[in-house]
Amino acid sequence: MSLTDRSQGAAGAPAPPPPGGRRRGSTVADIVRAVTSGPLPVRVTAYDGSALGPADAGITLSIRSERGLSYLLTAPGDLGMARAYVSGDLAIEGVHPGDPYDALRVLAGVRMRAPALADGLALVRELGWERLLPPPAPPQEARPRWKRIVGGLRHSRFRDSSAISHHYDVSNAFYERVLGPSMTYTCAVYRSPDDTLEQAQANKYDLVAGKLALRPGMRLLDVGCGWGGMVRHAAREYGVKALGVTLSRAQAQWAQAAIEREGLTGLAQVRHLDYRDAPREQFDAVSSIGLTEHIGVRNYPAYFGFLRDRLRPGARLLNHCITRADNRAPHRSGAFIDRYVFPDGELAGPGRVISEIHDAGLEVHHEENLRQHYALTLAAWCRNLVEHWDFCVAEVGAGTARVWGLYMAGSRLAFERNGIQLHQVVATRNGPDAVNGYPLRPDWLP
Repeated sequence: MSLTDRSQGAAGAPAPPPPGGRRRGSTVADIVRAVTSGPLPVRVTAYDGSALGPADAGITLSIRSERGLSYLLTAPGDLGMARAYVSGDLAIEGVHPGDPYDALRVLAGVRMRAPALADGLALVRELGWERLLPPPAPPQEARPRWKRIVGGLRHSRFRDSSAISHHYDVSNAFYERVLGPSMTYTCAVYRSPDDTLEQAQANKYDLVAGKLALRPGMRLLDVGCGWGGMVRHAAREYGVKALGVTLSRAQAQWAQAAIEREGLTGLAQVRHLDYRDAPREQFDAVSSIGLTEHIGVRNYPAYFGFLRDRLRPGARLLNHCITRADNRAPHRSGAFIDRYVFPDGELAGPGRVISEIHDAGLEVHHEENLRQHYALTLAAWCRNLVEHWDFCVAEVGAGTARVWGLYMAGSRLAFERNGIQLHQVVATRNGPDAVNGYPLRPDWLP
């Protein structure tokens, strides 16, 4: 076993022992070296005074406490890192916590390995077996999947409601600072990288309206409507009578207040409803912008069947959702996303989404991948979080603010590297003899 890079004091003296503990043979730096391979692109420092990695690295990971080390040892991978970081026991120096993108980009090159059994046992024995006792998880963490069964089966109504509340009922004031005036928590559409976030979100709503061929007097159902961005835009800009439904009570309250404030009461409405309880009538258009991720892949047939039944013959559906980059990747998210961001969230490949829409009796006419646009959107949200960091921390706490910075910066990296994508699909419910009124060429394009 190779022991490397123990830091020394100013006069070359050994680093002091940890407070309240005796010096053992191995250091925290030894543990890090044992589970990584190749040169580290970052500096790692620890509470026991040990360190490794280049001293002039632009990014430093600081393991600040024994609890932080225990988080890392008892949940190897992104979950342990997240626990230590969210709790403040692991700090990332060299980036702002509202946008740790540069650190995550560098850390993506770190190669992990499992040490030989004997070496691993020796290291843990020297550091103390108590390090293998999992500390309580930070309060921002959702229960593991197996414990959520007490709230019902996955994607049951009650459990879906709990999952949505975990993510969206954080604080409307927090979201106002991060999302900006449009309060739109979905991928924007950039005509140019120089577009502002508000311009890009308006572009997105105009694109959706064009794909749905919205006209004054039409009736639109927007499922999973969030804070009512599409509902309000369709009513204000296109004279459409729009109904939005959301499982988040906080979103519905904010959206309805915004509708009244903007003088759209006669045209727009947002209700606190499960999409499955939306009015059983037919609409001239249906939009689903960012809801499919919460449905569960096994529920796609029922979901798209529900949307089909809400369309009059000849009407259009637009489905906008995050997907995997291919159809072979696992549907379930990783531990960090599942426990801290989207409990029970699932993603499928674009081919699976399109196939399910077809199999529900709808005809797909157009598909578009907006992957690069979502990376730009997330970068803008991170800039907002950095700008309003002090307010956001005061509003939701430092731990929750750190979750959001980590999640958005990590998602930006995943979109940039084609780990995930964002697809818009346009389909119609055909009438008798396959009549749908769809034009020979897309009518929203020049």
